[in-house]
Amino acid sequence: MLKVVGLGRSTYYYSLSVEGKEKKKPPGGKPKGYSIDKDNNKICDEQIKEFIMESIEGDAINYGYRKITYHLRKYYNLIINHKKVYRLCKELGILKDQRVIKPTVKRTIAVNRIITGSNQLWEMDIKYGYIQGEDKFFYILNLIDIFDRSIIDYHMGLHCEAKDAAALLRKCLIRRNLFEEGAKKPVIRTDNGPQFVSHKFSQCCEEIKIAHERIPVKTPNKNAHVESFHRILEDECLKINEFQTYAEAYETVNEFMEFYNNRRLHSSLRFMSPNEFYNLHFGENLTNIKIKV
Repeated sequence: MLKVVGLGRSTYYYSLSVEGKEKKKPPGGKPKGYSIDKDNNKICDEQIKEFIMESIEGDAINYGYRKITYHLRKYYNLIINHKKVYRLCKELGILKDQRVIKPTVKRTIAVNRIITGSNQLWEMDIKYGYIQGEDKFFYILNLIDIFDRSIIDYHMGLHCEAKDAAALLRKCLIRRNLFEEGAKKPVIRTDNGPQFVSHKFSQCCEEIKIAHERIPVKTPNKNAHVESFHRILEDECLKINEFQTYAEAYETVNEFMEFYNNRRLHSSLRFMSPNEFYNLHFGENLTNIKIKV
């Protein structure tokens, strides 16, 4: 019969052996977007990138991706392999051979200041939230005025890049009527996250003529006000809600931001809300309130 139809025996018997069997999925797949630490907490990839940037700004300045892997395991308690560290380093453009030829962004170290009014010093940083129902992280980039404690504006999304940080900075200047030529701009202070050390963010600061300073490695106290807000956000919003969808997370965070700015009382603001305090003392330098940073 096979000779009549002109079909090879091997082809016929092979078709019988695979008939009805499901094709196996190829190995690999889309990265999860997070790793686990030794306490079984999920740490998102963007946070790990910040750890990597901190490492190469400090003790791991001359390390390749394999040594960075051991550095992350030892000092950040991450359970992570060298393949993932290689991928993240490649995304950041900091593989060792590239570090020598890659042009660096000029770094201005945060200096000690005494703040006596609004719009003198702003701090910016990222907070990560987790969506249980979709098994993925979302990002909240917040910008706070350290004097009146207002979250002037924020970016929330499933990604957070340098372009998002630049757009947020422009929006905040517009909200405070400081975008026009000749307006006295505040100083913007950040950590050493990849969004803030990028050329895109640096170029934005130069274009709008705003001074950008970065805190030294492993000194979160230099960014204390935005870090304090993130603790409030974690305790009063993110920790007590188990989100099933991104839409649910967005609505909850938006409601909390409105509550924080307009109704939550601060003892450091004479028991007023941030927006109430800002509107009451708009344009004033309060010599009896001095914040040292």
